[in-house]
Amino acid sequence: MFRFLTAGESHGPCLTMIVEGIPAGMPFDADAVNEQLRRRQGGYGRGGRMKIERDQIETLSGVRHGHTLGAPITLRIENRDWVNWQERMSAAPVAAETEPVTRVRPGHADLTGALKYGHDDVREVIERASSRETAARVAVGGVCRQLLAQFGVAIHSHVLSVAEVGYAPNAAPDPGAADAAFWERVEASEMYCADEELTNAMIARILAGKRDGDTCGGVFEVVATGAPIGLGSYSQWDRRLSARIGQALMSIPSAKGVEIGGGFGLAALPGSQVHDVVRYDAAPEGRGWYHLTNHAGGIEGGVSNGEPIVARVALKPIPSLAHPLPAVDVRSGAQVDVTRYERSDVCVVPAAGVVGEAMLAIALADAWIEKFGGDSLDEMRRNVAGYLATLRREAPPQ
Repeated sequence: MFRFLTAGESHGPCLTMIVEGIPAGMPFDADAVNEQLRRRQGGYGRGGRMKIERDQIETLSGVRHGHTLGAPITLRIENRDWVNWQERMSAAPVAAETEPVTRVRPGHADLTGALKYGHDDVREVIERASSRETAARVAVGGVCRQLLAQFGVAIHSHVLSVAEVGYAPNAAPDPGAADAAFWERVEASEMYCADEELTNAMIARILAGKRDGDTCGGVFEVVATGAPIGLGSYSQWDRRLSARIGQALMSIPSAKGVEIGGGFGLAALPGSQVHDVVRYDAAPEGRGWYHLTNHAGGIEGGVSNGEPIVARVALKPIPSLAHPLPAVDVRSGAQVDVTRYERSDVCVVPAAGVVGEAMLAIALADAWIEKFGGDSLDEMRRNVAGYLATLRREAPPQ
C-alpha cells in the first residue's frame, strides 16, 4: 500500500512530507529529488519567490546509507522566506493581531476557504492553498520516479501552448515516439518546449501579459514510457488507472481540464478512426503485445495497455493579477474596487508540467505497488519478472 501526506504553509518554517509503501532496498538519491525541485523552480514567467527559495530536501527517516528501509520516509524542505514571516505566521499567540487579509481575490480559494473554515483573516486560507505546496509533491514524485526507474519507466513533460500561442492543430510532436534528443531540447528551453521558434513566441506572449499586468495559462503534456500492461483495474471505478491519473493531474493548482490520449478530439471521430489495433510479435526479441496507434493514451478499460501513457492538462491563468480585479471584504461584506496583490508569477505552465510529472509518477507508483507488491525491491523484482514472463507466454523465471 502506497500513501503520502504533505504538511506546511507557504510562509511557515518548512514543508514536510511522509511517504509510506516504498519497498526496502531501493537506492535513494537525494540529489535526483533536488534536481526535480530545481526544475519546478525554473521556466520562464516565474515570480520573485523563486529568487528567494533554493529548494532542497532534508531526509529525516526511512533511508540509511543510501537505500530505503521499507519504513516511512520523512522529507523536509526549508522555506527560506520564513525569516521574514515569523511574527505573521507564529504558531504561538502574538501580543497584537498582525495585519489581517480580508479582501478575497477572484479565482483563489480565498472566499470558499474562509467561509468553509470560518476564518475572517484570509491569511489562514492562502498559506495552505498556495501553490508552494506543490514543491512537496514534486519531492514525493521524485521518490516515486526512483522506484519506477528501477523497472525502466521514464516520465517527461513539455509545453504545448501558452495562451493562444502553441502548436498548430494536429502538429504537436508525438511524445511516445520522442527520443533523448527531443527531451534534451525540452530541458534546454526556458519554456520546456522543444520548438525554438515557439519558445520565443511563448516568451514574447508572457512579456506582453506582464506589461498589461495580466497572466497567461496554457497546456502541457506529460508522458510515461515503459509502463507494462496491467496497471490499474476495470473492477471498480476508483481503481481505474485513468481515473487515478485524472484525479492526480486535476489536483494541480490552476488545472481546469485533463485529456488522456486523444481526449476530447476523439469525440468527433468515428470509432473506426479511434480504436487502436492490437498486434502480437512472438519473436524472442520482438515487441510482444503492441498497438498500431495510441489514441487511447496507453490506457484501455482503466488498465495500462503497454503503450506510452499520455495526458494533457489545461491550466487557467493564475488569479494573482498586478492590476487586481474588484473584490469583497470578507469581514464587512463591503464591495471594494480592487483586491490586494502579492508578488506572483505571470505564467506557471512550464513549472506545472514538472508538477504534472510528479503527480503522474505518484499515480503510477501507487498502481505499481498495488500490482506487484513486495516488502523489498528484490521481492518486487521477482514479482515483476514473473508477471512479464506470463505476458510473453514464457515459463516464469525460477
